[in-house]
Amino acid sequence: MKQGTTIITLDNGYHLWTNTQGTGDIHLLALHGGPGGNHEYWEDTAKQLAKQGLNVQVHMYDQLGSWYSDQPDYSKPENQKLLTYDYFLDEVEEVRQKLGIDHFYLIGQSWGGALVQMYSLKYGQHLKGAIISSMVDNIDEYVVNVNKIREKIMTADQLAYMKQVEANGNYDDAKYQGLVDILNKGYVDRKQPAAISHLIDTTATDVYGAFQGDNEFVITGKLKEWDVRDQLKNDQVPTLVTFGEHETMPLATGKRMAETIPHARWATTPEGGHHHMIDNAPVYYDHLATFIRDVENDNFND
Repeated sequence: MKQGTTIITLDNGYHLWTNTQGTGDIHLLALHGGPGGNHEYWEDTAKQLAKQGLNVQVHMYDQLGSWYSDQPDYSKPENQKLLTYDYFLDEVEEVRQKLGIDHFYLIGQSWGGALVQMYSLKYGQHLKGAIISSMVDNIDEYVVNVNKIREKIMTADQLAYMKQVEANGNYDDAKYQGLVDILNKGYVDRKQPAAISHLIDTTATDVYGAFQGDNEFVITGKLKEWDVRDQLKNDQVPTLVTFGEHETMPLATGKRMAETIPHARWATTPEGGHHHMIDNAPVYYDHLATFIRDVENDNFND
């Protein structure tokens, strides 16, 4: 398979940036978070797995609207259909087809982890294994947990200020954004400076805003409705559920998910935040390599 960058044309006419790294017969398709983030924290995944003695072809792409891929004009009413769960789920399947991979592993971080859950349920026949990285099966437990985090690390005045800004919808407030940054550095990108930082903000804000809102700690978009708790028991794909031990997502939820999915394993990354593949790469990729190796050797014990 061609290494490096390939631009694929979707059936809807838009173009996606894809990139393949690594060698071998094992294929891993990596989904980024956001939504509206990009592929960058997966760039060294093939190299990290090789350090663990595992040769894997890692395929990554920027989802529609993100960074190197086409960015539709979402102000047009006809493009609202591109801002749905169904669109991004079926985009994963179309990317798989156009890359020509099957019987592969699918890993997703955060929002990408939501796509992994949906893909496993709808298209699981194509998967050898699935990796849900730092994503819950319902948003309510996340909201409770992230508010507990804010209450723990913020002073009473800081917390009151944040809540007042949120009530007013004044998210551009500089002081508020500074407080959000404290949370980001403690629970999202614990390794500073953040490896995926840029001179400009690369977030696809139209996509991010439609699903998430302004930041990781307040959900005002479509993710408010995210809940697949009653469906995970039907997922028959061997699955690794992995969270950072110091992140925004509640570990108790991740552990329950691993207990609910019929064939699943639970792993956590010490000192890892939401991007624990960067915060503590050796442990994160040891867990990932061990999971893939066990599935490949028919030695996966859930």
